[in-house]
Amino acid sequence: MSNLTLRPFFWRPTNLFPEKRIISRTHGGITDYTYDAFGTRVRSLVDALRDRGLGPGDRIGTFGWNHHRHFETYFAAPLSGAQLHTINVQLGDDDIVHIVGDADDDILFIDPGDPFETIERLWSDLPVDEVVVMDESVPETDVNAVAYADLLADGKPIGDDAFPDLTEDLPGGMCYTSGTTGRPKGVEYTQKMIYAHAMMAMTPAGLNVDERDVVMPVVPMFHVNAWEFPYAATMAGATQVFPGPSPGPADLLELIERAGVTLSAGVPTVWINLLEHVDEHGGDLSSLERIIIGGSAAPEGVMRRYEDEFDVTMEHAWGMTETMSIGSISRPKASMGDWDRSRKYEKRKKQGTLSPGLEMRVVNDNGDEVAWDGQAVGELWVRGPSVVPEYYNRPDANEEDFEDGWLKTGDIVTIDEDGYIEIVDRAKDVIKSGGEWISSIELENALMAHDEVVEAAVVGVPHEKWQERPLACVVAAAGSNVDKDELLTYLDDELDQPDWWYPDEIRTVESIPKTATGKFDKMRLRDQIDTVFSDE
Repeated sequence: MSNLTLRPFFWRPTNLFPEKRIISRTHGGITDYTYDAFGTRVRSLVDALRDRGLGPGDRIGTFGWNHHRHFETYFAAPLSGAQLHTINVQLGDDDIVHIVGDADDDILFIDPGDPFETIERLWSDLPVDEVVVMDESVPETDVNAVAYADLLADGKPIGDDAFPDLTEDLPGGMCYTSGTTGRPKGVEYTQKMIYAHAMMAMTPAGLNVDERDVVMPVVPMFHVNAWEFPYAATMAGATQVFPGPSPGPADLLELIERAGVTLSAGVPTVWINLLEHVDEHGGDLSSLERIIIGGSAAPEGVMRRYEDEFDVTMEHAWGMTETMSIGSISRPKASMGDWDRSRKYEKRKKQGTLSPGLEMRVVNDNGDEVAWDGQAVGELWVRGPSVVPEYYNRPDANEEDFEDGWLKTGDIVTIDEDGYIEIVDRAKDVIKSGGEWISSIELENALMAHDEVVEAAVVGVPHEKWQERPLACVVAAAGSNVDKDELLTYLDDELDQPDWWYPDEIRTVESIPKTATGKFDKMRLRDQIDTVFSDE
């Protein structure tokens, strides 16, 4: 019986769809080549890695954006038997040193520019002996570095029989959590886990990736395998577009127009910025059919504008580093086909139904499962073949976050009668005021639905009597002048909650701090807020 490894993911597109294209934006321009050429380069890279003594048991770190060289490494590392470890280029220095040291990477593949300068600055604190600069040449440096182009030239395309034997339990991937509550935690993905999750993601009940699609993941390749798009799209034989370093809305629009992108994915801010760019400068989004949204919910007004003006469907998804990204996606079921638009949007605004292969339960503070009625809240627990069983080198966190094969996600949710998940809050972010729960996410989504609010984050602030009270920070749209009373009235109209649910204070700020993965960084936001509420 064959092992479930990445070998078929490489074999299928290079043999069945050799003419399909890979389009990559780099700091040096656009690279456009075929799966056939991709296959040759990956085979050469596996040979070059082997010549350096890298293979089973070794860990290959990458520190870069979405481009074809990173994509080739995504396959060459696990096909060589080594483990691919993607590292977030937007992390702070301390976290980078911790992650590379904790993982004990054997070599780093890094982007030129800022990523290279970061590694150069930290070089004496890192355990690696050599880096590969994913470019044609290496800048002048004291770092022991080789250019990707030279490394590739050192290798020769190996035949099928020359690949090492792979087993499905061999570690194939590694990623670290964003570390919003402390040091980032590492998780490992076996070859079998990557196979299972990518196959799930490719199905119609997952991301629904088809050979006819032109796929552009804007979600970074350093973040949970870019939500599995590089593997799922490759297995499907889809055309792939990689948007390169720090892509802005103009870069994304150019690639959508050039390549005819049909499917893309990223956090809501990306698509809000693209919408504003098209409003101001114009642009052709006629090829685009679907956008997968993760990280946080997209405002309903943004979803409706994409659908009404560009015939683009935005689909909410949920996932975690520990679930290899995509764990649910929200689409109306076939039985809901005759529902009116507003009723369908009530489903689409949620995180959706669980992905194939996963099981879930929702547990309250007493350890009891709650009813699927859309009202009862509890913590979401999940298990399945793409859910990690433990953290790397963190027995303390294992004891806290895993129980009898279940991952305790830390997400506070409701499940409605149709099985749709709706995240009410993160366990660490839920506001407990006078013994009652207040959902920061529900307040944030309502505030961001206001036409003059671009972003909103709500945190609990200590209160002398009620333990905690909500405080909202909002980023106003350009030229607007919203005030607290107007927003409170709006919240009351939108949510119809009791008065104690609403923020005691609403502050207008220039920006809201974000994590390296684009989520609101509420830990930093709380540190910036020096307030204690009282009844005075």
